[in-house]
Amino acid sequence: MTKLFKYLKKSWVAILTILILLALQATTELSLPTYTSNIVNVGIQQSGIQNAVIDAIRESEMDKLTTFMDDSDKDKVLDNYKLINKDNLSKEEFKDYKEKYSAIENESLYVLDTKDKDTIEKLNDILAKPMLIVYNMENSSKGNGLTDSMMSKMMGQTGDTSSQDNVQMQQYMAQFMDENGQLDVFAFLKAMPKEQKEEILSKIDEQFVELPEAMLDQGAVSFVKAEYSKMGVDVDAMQMNYIFITGLKMIGLTIVSMICAISVGFIASRVAATLGRDLRSMTFKKVMNFSKKEISEFSTASLITRSTNDIQQIQQMMVMMLRMVFFAPFMAIGGIVKALNTDLSMSWTIALGVICVFGIVLVMFIVVMPRFKILQDLVDRLNLVTREILTGLGVIRAFSNEKFEQDRFDVANKDLTKVNMFVNRIMSCMMPAMMLIMNLMAVLIVWVGAKNVDLGTIQVGDMMAFIQYAMQIVISFLMISVISVMIPRAAVSANRIDEVLTTDIAIKEVENVEEFKGSQRGLVEFKNVSFQYPDADEKILHDISFIAKPGQTTAFIGSTGSGKSTLINLIPRFYDVTEGEIKVDGVNIKNASIHDLRERIGYVPQKGVLFSGTIDSNIKYGNKTASEEVVKTASRVAQATEFIDSKEEGYETAISQGGSNVSGGQKQRLSIARAIAKEPEIYIFDDSFSALDFKTDAKLRKALKEETGDATVLIVAQRISTILHAEQIVVLDEGKVVGIGNHKELLKNCEVYKEIALSQLSKEELENE
Repeated sequence: MTKLFKYLKKSWVAILTILILLALQATTELSLPTYTSNIVNVGIQQSGIQNAVIDAIRESEMDKLTTFMDDSDKDKVLDNYKLINKDNLSKEEFKDYKEKYSAIENESLYVLDTKDKDTIEKLNDILAKPMLIVYNMENSSKGNGLTDSMMSKMMGQTGDTSSQDNVQMQQYMAQFMDENGQLDVFAFLKAMPKEQKEEILSKIDEQFVELPEAMLDQGAVSFVKAEYSKMGVDVDAMQMNYIFITGLKMIGLTIVSMICAISVGFIASRVAATLGRDLRSMTFKKVMNFSKKEISEFSTASLITRSTNDIQQIQQMMVMMLRMVFFAPFMAIGGIVKALNTDLSMSWTIALGVICVFGIVLVMFIVVMPRFKILQDLVDRLNLVTREILTGLGVIRAFSNEKFEQDRFDVANKDLTKVNMFVNRIMSCMMPAMMLIMNLMAVLIVWVGAKNVDLGTIQVGDMMAFIQYAMQIVISFLMISVISVMIPRAAVSANRIDEVLTTDIAIKEVENVEEFKGSQRGLVEFKNVSFQYPDADEKILHDISFIAKPGQTTAFIGSTGSGKSTLINLIPRFYDVTEGEIKVDGVNIKNASIHDLRERIGYVPQKGVLFSGTIDSNIKYGNKTASEEVVKTASRVAQATEFIDSKEEGYETAISQGGSNVSGGQKQRLSIARAIAKEPEIYIFDDSFSALDFKTDAKLRKALKEETGDATVLIVAQRISTILHAEQIVVLDEGKVVGIGNHKELLKNCEVYKEIALSQLSKEELENE
């Protein structure tokens, strides 16, 4: 699979862009749970108040807070707050502050004088505890609980109020009693000697040692809220404003995430489509250079499957990989970090969910992955059977074998369906299993989180955020699991494509090709040529030697299987000789350019092959620039003019795929016309006249002789009548040359030729010839 990544080099800018967009998308999506938590914790529970660092506070309340601070903390707080009143403000400044804090009319205010985040965090830690203490003292029976505690402390915790010391203490404390007989704790503490004050404060601090941070923050926020109300601040408006602004931020992040997702989908689709296009192009180009050896090794059906279905699998996987594989790690890692920062104590729930997800994926791999290779092989098999049936439909009907072929197709179809059904059933179970894990995780987190909320260790919003992070993490692993199921199938397809692209081609071109010699134009020479098919046990051709000269016709005849077509196919290098050499224009064809070699050859195969298009386009196939006169001359020589003229559209008559709308003889004549229109220096006719009647055959050969002129004509024939007038006839028997000469010479000197001749013509006919 990784071998195909090298073909993505040209798309590196697009892939880098995708990574940046995915990182941005992940950042925005991971931020949303935090804002959800803020809406619940800050917006709803804390009325939009984010922390204990109050923007403004009355001087009297600040004095109360500093009572419960040591000197160092008190200095830090006062250094970052500025004391203002109507006397030290301009009229405009006073008006602005009065609109916001109506309490400034009657009392001085301390206003926050810093925006530094680190400083605000430190101030929050300092102010939270004093605010909670003051808030509780002001709202819990006027601080009676604390008063009783201090009384007990000051009286030695004896409870004896009749001793002289205690009487004096009571008289001292009476100075700080209000009109209701309640102790003014703040004034009392302020007037208390430093050592006694520190001792009492340490006792108070002991009550906060085990107090959860969430409860401490909530108490501090309650103080801030109460203080804002007393200063004339509209807390409800503050709350709605916070929720509204936070909601707008969430909408903005969602829009950014959506734009990133759409952009990634668009770019990923283009990258994958480009990769698919390049792979198809490279695969097709490679197959075009295959010799018959490589074609037979892969089979035509398999090559078609690899060029279409396999590349489609890779393309689909690439889209998913660019959109998910890169995105999932961002989300998973980011989600884990965010979840751990939210609440470390519940991290085990995520670990449990991830383990369950990996368990399901592991089962998928073990059960499904081996089936993917089988699946692609079965697709090959189905394509092969379908191709064979459609190609041989006429023969099937002629032998009434429709039922047999239908059964054969059904077997291939059912085998593919069976494996497909198995894979799809297993994969269809994955999504419900993942959803079950996600829902169970949510229930587990709510169950554990509810206990933590009750204990005050986390807030409700944090629990909600943790659930969202957990879902994001599980969904990320779900993405990875989906890809992990697709990758094995795509990997199989990638290996199949790589097999084609890395196949060593048997017919190769040398680096320094040799130019053809113009002085020996059209000369074909076989020197001690032997040939053996790959993986065959015996040679097909043995020590073949002859020369085919320009301006002459050299014919090849022999019994079926004697090697005639094999010999002819060696000239255009459809196969390479095993031993010896073949020269064209005086150059060993192995040292020449394959393109230049084949440009010199007009080849007519044993079975006529036409391409979808028109008659004109088929005749011009080997010579795109052929004039109308050349096309008509080629048609006339090939004896095709009569049936072409009978068509309503003439040379523009449409030809169906494979030439299925013309007869075998017409197809053969058009194939011959195609070779003639190319105007080559060497003509090769591989038993190309067998589909023609004797009269047409004779007329064609006569016209061909006149047209070819100085060209070299090589004819493979089964009929003696076709080659009677050839200047040179090569007789083959079991891959060996058993006679070379003209018709009369061979009748005298070659027994094999004589037997073939007598089997087709009578003695009288032979003597007349």
